[in-house]
Amino acid sequence: MNRDDIQLLFEYDRWANNSVLQAASALSVEQFTRDLGGSFRSVRDTVLHIVSGEWGWLTIWKEPALTSAFVTELWDRIGTTFNPNSYSDIAAVQSKWAEVKREQIEFVSGVTDESLKRMLPIRATHLSLAHLMQHMANHSTYHRGQVSLMMRQLGAVPVATDFARFLLVGRSE
Repeated sequence: MNRDDIQLLFEYDRWANNSVLQAASALSVEQFTRDLGGSFRSVRDTVLHIVSGEWGWLTIWKEPALTSAFVTELWDRIGTTFNPNSYSDIAAVQSKWAEVKREQIEFVSGVTDESLKRMLPIRATHLSLAHLMQHMANHSTYHRGQVSLMMRQLGAVPVATDFARFLLVGRSE
């Protein structure tokens, strides 16, 4: 992937996250936090996982001297910063997403074809920044699908966030 591809992918990712958060804003607080028995208990927990994942990866990508100790500390920080009990309603999650989104836009606008080739130590291997960025967008897509199912379970209207929809109509919304 090159710079233009990554920037389009992240424009899509932000559009899709915004769309899901907007759809979730139609839920009552009880619906938003109701335990539906998924891999993340509620719509709140799932959208918060998306936001925390995006923040976590962004933090890793921005770290100039990435170490396993930094990553271990970061995962602990994520558990504290993104504790679902600290986010009582959709507005709280939307506010945190707005912070992450601003930071993400700044980072993504600065990537170059060369920087996307940078290899980062992840577990027992090294992966390129481009591949990690693709992973993060894919991870968020996966969990947005879970939110769609949860919205249906709650009798609410889910939102379509397919990449093709973004290309066809999302960029003009």
